[in-house]
Amino acid sequence: MQNKLLMYKWFFILFSIFTITVSATAQNCDCESNFEWVKQTFEENDAGFQYVIDRKGMPEYEKHNAVFLEKIKSAKNNYECAEYMNDWLQFFRKGHIGIEVLKNDAVENLQKDIKKFPDWEKMDIDTLEFKRYLDEKGVLDFEGIWNGGVYTVGVKYTDNQYVGFIINSDAAGWEPGQIKFRIYPDSAIYYMSNHSAEKFKRAELSDPNLLSFDDKFAFFRYYPKQEDKFLESLIDKKPYLEQLNTQTLYLRIPSFYSQYKVYIDSIISANEAKIHSTKNLIIDLRYNGGGSDDSWNSLLPIIYTNPIRQKSAYFLSTAINIETLKQYRSENFINRLNNNLGKFVLLHPNKYWIKKFNTVYENPQNIAVIVDEYCASSTEQFLLAFRQSKKGKIFGKFLKSPLWGTPPPQRTKTF
Repeated sequence: MQNKLLMYKWFFILFSIFTITVSATAQNCDCESNFEWVKQTFEENDAGFQYVIDRKGMPEYEKHNAVFLEKIKSAKNNYECAEYMNDWLQFFRKGHIGIEVLKNDAVENLQKDIKKFPDWEKMDIDTLEFKRYLDEKGVLDFEGIWNGGVYTVGVKYTDNQYVGFIINSDAAGWEPGQIKFRIYPDSAIYYMSNHSAEKFKRAELSDPNLLSFDDKFAFFRYYPKQEDKFLESLIDKKPYLEQLNTQTLYLRIPSFYSQYKVYIDSIISANEAKIHSTKNLIIDLRYNGGGSDDSWNSLLPIIYTNPIRQKSAYFLSTAINIETLKQYRSENFINRLNNNLGKFVLLHPNKYWIKKFNTVYENPQNIAVIVDEYCASSTEQFLLAFRQSKKGKIFGKFLKSPLWGTPPPQRTKTF
C-alpha cells in the first residue's frame, strides 16, 4: 500500500477519520486503476466505511460500485475521473471527503483538451469593453466578473437571463467565450467540467460579492472591485479584528484549518488587553467550514465562565492514518495507535473530558457568535463549547449541508 501510494500523482484525497488527510498521486495511469486504488484505500482506512455498509447493506454497495465502474471506464480525462469518484463517495457521506485534480495535472489536461468542445455556444464579449460597461452601470447585481476557483467568468444579462461565459479557465475543455451557466428567474443551468448540464433551483447573491448555486458552487466578485474586508478574508482565510466602537470588538474568523491557527492565536495574543477591557465581542464564523479543534483553543479563555464538557473522538488505527496523524498528534497517542492496529482508539483517556481555567474574565461581558448554514465540522464543535458559556448567544442558522462541492476560493488573475 505504501508503494502504491507513492506512485499516484493525480488526486488529493481527504478521508474523514475525524479529519485525516492522505495525499495520492498518479502518472500515466487510467481512471479505472485509480478508482481501484481509491476504493481499496477507502475501504481499509475510512472510519465510517463499515458503519455505512452495515446500514445500507453490501448488495447496495456492490450495485453502486458496478454503476460507477462503467462511468469511470468512460472518463476522458482526469477531471471527469475525479468528478465520477466524488460522486461515488456520496454513497458514504457528503462532507469531509473529496478528490481534486492536482494543479500540475490541470495544466497538462488543459493543453490536451482545450479544443474538446470547439462548437460549444459562445459569447464574444471584449473584456475591456465589458469592464467599461460595468463601470458606467454602477449597480451590483449578477452582472460582473466572477472567480470560482479554476474558472473566471463574466456574467451578462441578455434575453431575459443572465449568461455566464468563460474569461479564463484552468480546467480542461473550457476556453474563453464558452457559456458556463445560465441564470433564470426561477432556476439555473450550470455546465459541469465535462459540459453536462445540471439544473439548480436557484442562483442567488447571498452577499453583493458572492454568487452561489444552491449549496454546491460559489463565485466571488472580481470586478467591479469592491472594498470588502469580509470578502478578502473569505478568499485568503485569514482572521482580523476591528473595533466597532468603544464598547464593541468584531473578530472575523473564516477558517479553523490548522494552517490558520497561528494567525488566530497571533491576533488574540496581540489584542489580549483590548479584548479583556471591552464590554462586547462579536465573533463572526460565517462560511467557516471547520478544520482543527486546536485552532479555536485560544478562544476558550475568552468565552469561559464555567468548566466546559467536551467529547473525545475515536480514530481508526491503520498505517496510512497513523502516518498522517504524526504531524498533528502527540507521540503518546501515536504509540497507542501503533499498539492497536485495526481498532478504534480514543484520542483522550476518557470519552468525555472537562476543560477548566483558573480565571473568568470580567470582559467581554457579552459575546455574540454569528453563524450560517455553511458552518460545519470543527466550527460546530466550537459552538458546542460556546453554548456552555454564560456570556453570549449564537445568531444565525446552521446544521445544514455546507458547500462541500465548492472549490477553495482563489485570487483571480489580472486581465
